[in-house]
Amino acid sequence: MNHTTGATGTCPVAAPEPGTATVPAQAGRPGAAEERFRGLLEAAPDAMVIVDGAGTIRLVNAQTEALFGHRREELLGQSVEMLVPQRLRGHHTLHRNAYAANRQVRPMGAGLDLHGLRRDGTEFPVEISLSPLETADGPLISAAVRDVSDRRAAEERISELAALVESSQDAILAKTLDGYITYWNAAAQRLYGYTAAEVMGRHISLLAPSGHREEIATLLGRLRLGEKVEHFETLRVTKAGVLLDVDVTMWPRRAPDGTVVGACAIVRDIGDRKRAEAELTALYEQQRHVALTLQRSLMGTPPAVPGLVTASRYRPATQGAGVGGDWFDLIPLGAGRVGVLIGDVMGRGLEAAAVMGQLRSAAHALARTGMQPRRLMQALDACVADLDVPDQLVTCCYLVVAADEAEVTLCSAGHLPVLVAVPGDGAQPLPAPVNAPLGVGDVLYEQSSASVPPGATLVLYTDGLIETPGCDIEDSLDALTATCGALFTAEPPGLDVVADRILSALRPDAEGHDDDVTLLLAQLPAAPLASVTTTLSTRPESVPEGRSFLGEALAAWDCHEKADDARLLVSELLANCVQHAQGPVTLHLCRTAAELTVEVGDGSPRLPEPRRAGEDEESGRGLNLVRVLADSWGVRPTDEGKTIWFTLRL
Repeated sequence: MNHTTGATGTCPVAAPEPGTATVPAQAGRPGAAEERFRGLLEAAPDAMVIVDGAGTIRLVNAQTEALFGHRREELLGQSVEMLVPQRLRGHHTLHRNAYAANRQVRPMGAGLDLHGLRRDGTEFPVEISLSPLETADGPLISAAVRDVSDRRAAEERISELAALVESSQDAILAKTLDGYITYWNAAAQRLYGYTAAEVMGRHISLLAPSGHREEIATLLGRLRLGEKVEHFETLRVTKAGVLLDVDVTMWPRRAPDGTVVGACAIVRDIGDRKRAEAELTALYEQQRHVALTLQRSLMGTPPAVPGLVTASRYRPATQGAGVGGDWFDLIPLGAGRVGVLIGDVMGRGLEAAAVMGQLRSAAHALARTGMQPRRLMQALDACVADLDVPDQLVTCCYLVVAADEAEVTLCSAGHLPVLVAVPGDGAQPLPAPVNAPLGVGDVLYEQSSASVPPGATLVLYTDGLIETPGCDIEDSLDALTATCGALFTAEPPGLDVVADRILSALRPDAEGHDDDVTLLLAQLPAAPLASVTTTLSTRPESVPEGRSFLGEALAAWDCHEKADDARLLVSELLANCVQHAQGPVTLHLCRTAAELTVEVGDGSPRLPEPRRAGEDEESGRGLNLVRVLADSWGVRPTDEGKTIWFTLRL
């Protein structure tokens, strides 16, 4: 390159490196303009590449080195196309030549996708601004090159998000903190019926029914505080006035400094879901009603037992089919005795309910025979085996309450302890042998008897009342015992009130239990007005002795109206004992306000059966007389033999 001094006021400035162009120098200060130019070039924020008309690089700055990865000496004197990807060099040469023919300040390749090539071979998007530069050596071209990778990625991300927002099936809108709409996507138009032009700049309360306007102000207040509102279900109104069930999620929009400047919202129509939920709820309630009707029909309705006050509560499981294996029953056994039965078939659902229904029917029928508790459990164990339900276990408890003797005989097959609550004296478990549940097989069940004062209350329940996940059953049993003790004060409330309070204390969440719950309270009747017992032998003389004993007792109790019938029936029963049974013979008399009960026990296990006697037969008429004259009668087996009883109403 030739450098000459002319009369135009310019001076040659030698480049510090080969190929560096000269620039005009300020008059009187040789080189000052060149130095100023170089300083400005190095201070430029963009990569600056200065080339001549042939495309040869004449000058670069430090930003060029950093951007392209080439050292300055590797660039100077080289073709500028070395900074352009190979696939684009032909087009770049054409654009450069076109610019040389029409030089002006403008972007290079306006509207085109331009890329640069780094020393390591990687490409990156760029923007190039071209400016003509006149020098003493001729015209040069200054190219400011800017890496736009980050901006291009941001633009693509914005474009992608915009496409997602517009294609969303949910309504998406933006608003100011004062509630004025600033954005409205296509789904919002479909949902509400307003076009974007109709709602832009209008207040969001336009979409709220009249009863929900204050709700808008509350939500905007929460957004101003920077709070996000998720899945807020409410009502909105369309342009046509149709009410919509919607789910709204709102979040604050922040400025770069974190200041809340607006809000965005996603609105989803949940009308179909609400209708489906309503239909499912109705269907569930219908199925639950059917299940409970089935459950109650299987459980049956326990009869009212004279003198025995009861209260019961049953809560089906809140999960699943709503039916289960709980049951209870009250069985009048006659002679002032009552059978109390409670059981639980393990598991839930129709299978457990079906097993329960069969066992309840069998237990009721067996109990009516007067069978002792341990023998009843033995029979039920065989029933469970006959049902052929694999791995089916049943817990059961059967009590026989003898009010006149203030005694309860109990046999439990793996069931939870029965509590006895005495007013003013607290509650405690009723002692009972520990037996295996029904269904284990080959178990000899044991029973026990305990004295229970008249007026005491038996508390029977299933495991659904006290068994909860994560809670020790002993602690729950202690809590039940303490609750009963606190309720049965010297003057306890009625049993229905007590039952409700027990459930509230042990199961406060009526809708949160996964097992059915059964609670039965049975208050023993008051003691009989009087009772007497005597022991007789199986000699013929025992018949008049027993008749005389009865007469004296009836006279003392002022029961003259039934004396003749009672003496006749006692004579027949004692005569049968003398003739057919083994001694000793016990005669037990019990009087209540309503009836007289007579029991004759002997040592023979053979149970008598009524039969029709022939005209010439002298025997066979005793039980028929009992059946005709007594108001009720029956036979029950005992460990010593049997007891025949009858009652007469007073």
